[in-house]
Amino acid sequence: MNTDSEVQRLVEVYRQYGASELYRAKWDERNAGNAVILGERLRGLREILQRHGFLAASSCRVLDIGCGSGKLLADFVCWGVRPQNLYGLDLLEDRIQAARARLPDARLLTGNAESLPFDTGFFDLVCLFTVFSSILDHRMAQNVAGESAQVLRPGGAVVWYDFRWNNPRNPNVRGMSRDEITELFPGFVAHLQSITVFPPLARRLGRLTSVLYPVLASLPLFRTHYLGLLIKPPSE
Repeated sequence: MNTDSEVQRLVEVYRQYGASELYRAKWDERNAGNAVILGERLRGLREILQRHGFLAASSCRVLDIGCGSGKLLADFVCWGVRPQNLYGLDLLEDRIQAARARLPDARLLTGNAESLPFDTGFFDLVCLFTVFSSILDHRMAQNVAGESAQVLRPGGAVVWYDFRWNNPRNPNVRGMSRDEITELFPGFVAHLQSITVFPPLARRLGRLTSVLYPVLASLPLFRTHYLGLLIKPPSE
């Protein structure tokens, strides 16, 4: 099925994000709430990857779909994965250029994840961070999920981080429930936890961030994202 209109919509939306000073300021890491959100996510991701044995070897091969400027891939370098084993894909060429400047030894491509130029079972991990919440066309979502599963080795995992609720202020995104996630990856074993205090609230905590954020994070109602792994079944 043709999804060209959805691809073009995504390209335009992310171009607008990139050109918006307001959007960039919203995620400024100098904001204490943003810094805590990113730190919490990084610690949670490393812990779950270690628990399931995915950071035990520098030869782990990682694909980040929607890699942006390569920040997530750079974290894997810090965790001991060789840059030559890191791959990134993004719809926007300027984002790929920024990622190449950050990670010159990684393998970074501009393209559509509905058609991945990799062999079956090539990757240990495929990262999908706020990818599916941005895709409003169900056909495209199914295509991207199918390609992601195809290039994962048996026993490999999708690394997931995405909204679990709709954002009424942003019609370009949608929440992804646990049922919707598992429907995209049938047969995969899901290890998902809710995380991330409602970002507009977290950004307003100011000097009290270190005190109030943990309190809010302890309440499921305030946690807006899922973080975790979807592990592909081992081959029979």
